[in-house]
Amino acid sequence: MSRQEKIVKTSIIGIVVNLILVAFKATIGILVNSIAITLDAVNNLTDALSSIITIIGTKLAGKAPDKDHPYGYGRIEYFSSVIIAAIVLWAGITALMESWPKIFNPDVTSYTTVSLIIVAVAVIVKFVLGKYVKNVGEEINSQALVASGSDAFFDAILSLSTLIAAIVSIFWHISLEGILGVIISIVIIKASIDMLRETVDSMIGARVDSELSQKIKSSICELPGVYGAYDLTLHNYGPESMQGSVHVEVDDTLTALEIHNLTRMIAQKIYSEFSIILTVGIYARNDKYAEIRDELERIASEYEEVLEVHGFIVFEEQKLITFDIIVDFDADRQKVKDEISEKLKAKYPEFNYMIIDDYDVSD
Repeated sequence: MSRQEKIVKTSIIGIVVNLILVAFKATIGILVNSIAITLDAVNNLTDALSSIITIIGTKLAGKAPDKDHPYGYGRIEYFSSVIIAAIVLWAGITALMESWPKIFNPDVTSYTTVSLIIVAVAVIVKFVLGKYVKNVGEEINSQALVASGSDAFFDAILSLSTLIAAIVSIFWHISLEGILGVIISIVIIKASIDMLRETVDSMIGARVDSELSQKIKSSICELPGVYGAYDLTLHNYGPESMQGSVHVEVDDTLTALEIHNLTRMIAQKIYSEFSIILTVGIYARNDKYAEIRDELERIASEYEEVLEVHGFIVFEEQKLITFDIIVDFDADRQKVKDEISEKLKAKYPEFNYMIIDDYDVSD
């Protein structure tokens, strides 16, 4: 099955299961006059609606690129996630407004054995559904499915709380409905805010995942003739569409044809392993000035703020040395660069130095 087909299939299963739970919980909530169970039913209804929006967003995101949108429509999935988060947030706020007065004026509930059994079954069903949906979401990199799966786990925990409150009400005649409803509302609101924050990060352009960055760089360095991979940047055009660039360090004796062949090999390797389109730039390596390069690395190691130094090259005719440096965002970047430049200048005064300020966009 394709990624789109898996998302649709998983979402349909979620819709069916949640609608069944809505019917049972709403009926029980009304019959036993339980605000907690009724709100739980409303939450299941929003879950079903979220799954419908996920299907619509996935279908639209799957449209082929065209003249006006050459990178495709993949980012529509993020917009659908924002809509889902807004719906869940609305449900949470509404539930809070309904539950708060119940703390001070609790309703009398009359639970039955059948109602308790159905709630208990609902807990198990939501745990199983949540695990299934989340696993599929992680497998195919679908934020919407992962969020839905996590939300289902929350629902299971909240339903379990409702069950406990019912038992307390039966044996000790203490009403926890209002308090439980407020807790449910707060959890729903928090989940929606977390979902919204994660989606907005993807839309804005979040930091490259450290594990993915290391895997890509390691894969590139497996090729013979590559001394290092640097400046990796990735641009997300949807969960299945990612493009970026990277610089690799190679011998300065390579011909243009050899460089052309190497960059093609890198691009093909990364696309086959990660489905990422990379543009490859080159840093030339010249071991004639290895002594200066080693001294630079020694000086840089004295500064905790310096995360990496790369792209070192000496232009003999211009008596110029240039290199890239990555300094922590929280440090005084200019001060660190000036000090390193001064120390190099003191030891190798015959050269001028150009330090290119790089940014820590990936680990």
